[in-house]
Amino acid sequence: MKKLNEFNLNNKKVIIRCDFNVPIKDGKIIDDTRIKAALETINYCIKQNAKIILLSHLGRIKEEADLVKNDLLPVSLRLSELLNKKVLFVNKTRGKEVTQTIANMHPQDIILLQNTRYEDLTGKKESSNDEELGKYWASLGEIFINDAFGTIHRAHASNVGIATYLPSTFGFLIEKELTALNNLNNPEHPFVVILGGAKVNDKIGVIENLVTKADKILIGGGMAFTFLKAQNYEIGTSLLDEANIDFCKKILKKYSSKIVLPIDIAVSKTFTNDEKYRTTTIENIKNDEMGLDIGPKTTALFEEILSSAKLVVWNGPLGVYEFNNYRINTDKLLNYIVNNNIKTILAGGDIVAVATTAGVKDKIYHVSTGGGATLEYLEGKKLPGIEAIK
Repeated sequence: MKKLNEFNLNNKKVIIRCDFNVPIKDGKIIDDTRIKAALETINYCIKQNAKIILLSHLGRIKEEADLVKNDLLPVSLRLSELLNKKVLFVNKTRGKEVTQTIANMHPQDIILLQNTRYEDLTGKKESSNDEELGKYWASLGEIFINDAFGTIHRAHASNVGIATYLPSTFGFLIEKELTALNNLNNPEHPFVVILGGAKVNDKIGVIENLVTKADKILIGGGMAFTFLKAQNYEIGTSLLDEANIDFCKKILKKYSSKIVLPIDIAVSKTFTNDEKYRTTTIENIKNDEMGLDIGPKTTALFEEILSSAKLVVWNGPLGVYEFNNYRINTDKLLNYIVNNNIKTILAGGDIVAVATTAGVKDKIYHVSTGGGATLEYLEGKKLPGIEAIK
């Protein structure tokens, strides 16, 4: 596979699949992180004198009302500001206006087509990787660059479909993601995994794949209570993934030296930030209490394990992070990692938002932009967007 810098882009029509799936409220972009992440590849193509055609999805399109709220026009305006260069927005995904606009392009021109998932309104043509649609989009360009890591685990017409018909490569964002995640194929040891979040079910594949590679897996968040229940602890009204208790028992029995569970918990009688809470050992949770965070002794235990780690992968917060009372220990552990310069990969989704709120995101070794894509990579799955280009 040729890398991007091995292609001659001069005067070529280059299609870049970006991930501009950003939060928009009342027509205003709330967080432009994903737009900024695409700038390196776009700027490189400008310098290489390419004609640049940008594609992206935004949200899900199930009904007519979704078309209005998932319009990419605000993205084109913000992108123009960030590039200090006009990005021409074409309010169509295909047709005469699209082909004419591309035919009139000059080198270094940039156009952004409307949300690729507009094609999902009738027949889910984008999301089902409709062959005719992929072939049409490919006909608009000469070279395809996939730089949308957030959708690389999906076989869509705008990534796998186009790559089927054009010389293709990865953009710099995907290159960075894969370089960082490739650390996991032959990790430095001690290798520590931190898993939080709600349900065990969401992390079964990750646990099964990484438990054989990791030295320790530290478990917090709502999923910890299913593991504690599997050890016959009273967990009160805490979140329980009952269907996966047997899985937890099996993993705990087979890898008892690797799985590290909380030893103390912050508990409350209600799921709120306003109710008084207490910290207790896992042996003393009352039947009318729910666990909402790990406790300080658990945090200290996790820090002790992390102190010698050469590589850490972290997915999911360790408490109910939207409540101030229960974000303390996740923040403390993030700051411990930063202050001790521990090589850490934040594996997408909620933990990235947490690191942003805590003000440490830019101090972490690698922050993955794709939640679902990163999780499937951690599960050891082959990702269609990667395979299509490789």
